[in-house]
Amino acid sequence: MRLRVAGAVLLSAAAYYVYLPLPSGVSEPWKLMLLDALFRSFLQASDVAHALGVCHRVHLLNQVVSWVEDIEPRSCPAVHVTDSTLGGVPARVFQPKGGKQQLKRGVIYFHGGGWALGSGRMRSYDRLCRKMAEDLDAVVVSVDYRLAPEAVFPDQYHDTLAASRAFLTAQVLERYGVDPERVCVSGDSAGANLAAAVAQELGSDDSLTVKFKVQALIYPVLQALDFYTPSYQQNRAVPILYRPVMARFWLQYLGADTSLEPLLLANNHSSLDQPAISGSTRSKLDWTALLPAERRKHFRPVVKETGSPGVMGEVPELMDARAAPLLAEQGVLGRTPKAYVMTCEFDVLRDDGLMYVRRLQDAGVTVTSDHYEDGFHGCMVFAFLPMRSSVGRRSMNNYIHWLDQNL
Repeated sequence: MRLRVAGAVLLSAAAYYVYLPLPSGVSEPWKLMLLDALFRSFLQASDVAHALGVCHRVHLLNQVVSWVEDIEPRSCPAVHVTDSTLGGVPARVFQPKGGKQQLKRGVIYFHGGGWALGSGRMRSYDRLCRKMAEDLDAVVVSVDYRLAPEAVFPDQYHDTLAASRAFLTAQVLERYGVDPERVCVSGDSAGANLAAAVAQELGSDDSLTVKFKVQALIYPVLQALDFYTPSYQQNRAVPILYRPVMARFWLQYLGADTSLEPLLLANNHSSLDQPAISGSTRSKLDWTALLPAERRKHFRPVVKETGSPGVMGEVPELMDARAAPLLAEQGVLGRTPKAYVMTCEFDVLRDDGLMYVRRLQDAGVTVTSDHYEDGFHGCMVFAFLPMRSSVGRRSMNNYIHWLDQNL
């Protein structure tokens, strides 16, 4: 009897910890709840370790990820997998065996993780890249750029740029048998941020003889001046990417003091009394003009008249388009390749992606906007996990199908 009571209590406690009220439209909410409970446990443990001085919270999280997810390169009958370097940056290369085409398509991919977590060695990304290589008959290179807190902006950007420049050289393209007319840059979340920044830089580089044909951005993070876009307001408490977590990721990436997090979350850093933020800059993320009415919904802008004027001086990188590609000039955007942008309804980053779609279109770039009404942040990468959702499978299949049709 006592064991039954104890078991009931434990089950009740576990259910209480796992249960989280979610919007009714989220795909398979119980799977997301279980995934979130796992993440929250790791985050809380890392915060405790950080507070006790045992280690940096990011180091513990990455150690856990490494134990659970990292795998050695393993070839299979369809794909040859090796670890290498590209432009001096570690990378995992996936080469299809056989295939119909003499020259293959090429994809360089940057993983997500808030510029601080994960790697191309993770099981999730390894399987994604294997599937891309096999389904597209493409050479896929997954780049392991440096991570925060040891590396901060522009280190991650420089790594991905160096790897991309190397990938586009005749020597590397010939080594892997890649068609120079069919090369793509892609990534998810923070990796999509890096892919967008690289596409902007290389699109404007007239010295290159080979350029990317397409860019494919999966729920990209593109700006840190407005933490009150409609999607930040609507999804502030929707897993797995909570609004405060995204602000912390930004501060870690930019090498800033994480004590500034409350100021960012209050939009004090982008108040109207900030002389560094011009009207032209504000127009590039004016969601009242850039988002369609169905995405703005009933939400209203939160713009402070007065804020914390010292923040922009302390973190000037907030205004750097290499860190925040949404802030790029129209002329720069117009020279980027044909684009695919995936967004999810229940994601704080939804409006970053949708505003970028509009800005690219206004600059004359052909864009496919692929939006998932039941999607959440990270859903595509989690398509391979035991808790994979239907929206994860759908989004991955549609992403690969778009590449097949456009690359």
